[in-house]
Amino acid sequence: MIETIKQQIKIKLEEYYLTNYNTKIDIIVEEPKNPELGDISVPMFAVVKVLKKPMPEIVAEAIQVICKMDSIQEVMNVGAFINIKILKNKLAQDVLRVALLEGENYGASDIGNGKRVTLDYSAPNIAKSFSVGHLRSTMIGNSIHLILKKCGYDTFSINYLGDWGTQFGKMIVAYKKWGNLEAIQKNPIQELTNLYVRFHEEAKVNPSLDDDAREAFRKMELKDPEYLELWRWIREESLKESAQIYELLGVDFDSYNGEAFYNDKMDSVVEELESKGLLKEDQGAQIVDLGDDVPPALIKRSDGGSLYITRDLAAVFYRKKEYKFDKILYVVGNEQKLHFTQLKRLITKMGYDFADQIEHINFGLYLTNGKKMSTRSGRVVKLYDVLMKAIGLAYDLIHAKNPNLKDKEATAKAVGIAAIVFGDLKNYRGLDAEFDIEQSVKFEGQTGPYLQYTGVRIASILRGKTIEVENMNINVFEKPHYFELIKQISLFKSIIERSANEYAPSILAKYLLGLAQSFNKFYSLEKINTDDEQLRNSNFAVAKATRIILNEGLRLLGIPYVEEM
Repeated sequence: MIETIKQQIKIKLEEYYLTNYNTKIDIIVEEPKNPELGDISVPMFAVVKVLKKPMPEIVAEAIQVICKMDSIQEVMNVGAFINIKILKNKLAQDVLRVALLEGENYGASDIGNGKRVTLDYSAPNIAKSFSVGHLRSTMIGNSIHLILKKCGYDTFSINYLGDWGTQFGKMIVAYKKWGNLEAIQKNPIQELTNLYVRFHEEAKVNPSLDDDAREAFRKMELKDPEYLELWRWIREESLKESAQIYELLGVDFDSYNGEAFYNDKMDSVVEELESKGLLKEDQGAQIVDLGDDVPPALIKRSDGGSLYITRDLAAVFYRKKEYKFDKILYVVGNEQKLHFTQLKRLITKMGYDFADQIEHINFGLYLTNGKKMSTRSGRVVKLYDVLMKAIGLAYDLIHAKNPNLKDKEATAKAVGIAAIVFGDLKNYRGLDAEFDIEQSVKFEGQTGPYLQYTGVRIASILRGKTIEVENMNINVFEKPHYFELIKQISLFKSIIERSANEYAPSILAKYLLGLAQSFNKFYSLEKINTDDEQLRNSNFAVAKATRIILNEGLRLLGIPYVEEM
């Protein structure tokens, strides 16, 4: 609601200058750093600069415009700023009525109505353990997906499985040389991962193994029955492990079409590149020159084998035709920046006009002791093990705090998942993050369990209570700790829209922390279930609105909320 008032002030002033001066001026409306100066502030430097009139005259005109608006209590001039105090009690009443009326729909936006967004995220590599490193793409992508849906977008989520490529040649070579079928059948992914690590260790002293791997992959592409059967078996075993992880995280997809799905769709792309005169031969390989500022795109190797970018090119054309996206988002690590620059340049050179609809939603690495995780070096942390450990730690904490809690196992699962997922999403996605499981599971500080615990506290207060919104003491909303919470509640929709526009779940995560902190401050200063009926209704309404946002905000981050802890 405060954002609405700020937007109204901006619109009214811009309309005034356009009508009276035939001049378009971009008005800035902000909040003063010192709350004692007001709730809203409008700096007038830009207006003076454009209209070239004295500051007092400019300020006086603007004050006249602002004073005609509703919800304004007082307008003051402080130098080059117009500071505004709003009618806090009226705003609070309006905010709470809307929040309680709309419930879980509170904060919904229509900025995406009529637009379709396709998202490509998670994309684990088949035949490797689902590592903590893949958590980032999975949960950042899942949260963006949920946030965009909340904003009215028609979304389509794709898990572009890494189920094709030279790494399978490496895996098959390793299996044929050192594989033990009995051991692999007992623990498929762990044993296959061990073989993959061994391949890279052996290749350091015997580089010809890489040639063997390329030849093995070439046989796969030529549909060698033995090699394809091995590939299918490895793929099926890998998908079983992935399904287990996705079930724990509560994540699903509209499509699981991986790289292999596009094998029969690449030839037409290569033919089109050739017919448009874009393909060039370079040392036996087929490339496309993308200009002096970008390295050429390698389309086909000298042995005729396909490349990742060729499959991605086939995939994006298929998706454009199939899903008719307005945007396609690739939630992929920072290190793939060049790849997407090349992909967009290729599409433009081919004469298509949708390259700008492709966006690389980049993210940093998860580090362990400051080092990058790596399957090939054996330095990898399995996500399933991490989730199980987090759930175990959560169970111990819950049992210590509330030993008689019913269904502790289910609650511990929700809390453990919240710890790991929120520990990731609270960080800005573009930065590297150090993985610290013990810190994430704590019930205090900037953690998912802290948000869940705040929600449980509110649920306990409100259990069995009724709220009469029309019978509140609205004067209490003038108190700073009340109004701070009301302001936070009123910002939910704008926070969701910002998170959507910037593809940044961290914006929502940090907002939820601020909301929980404001509520807990309020809780420490007020007796919520007071004997005064009107005051009690006011307190309950504030608590209920906070709980609605915490629950819905956690859902948008892909985190379950709980009723008891």
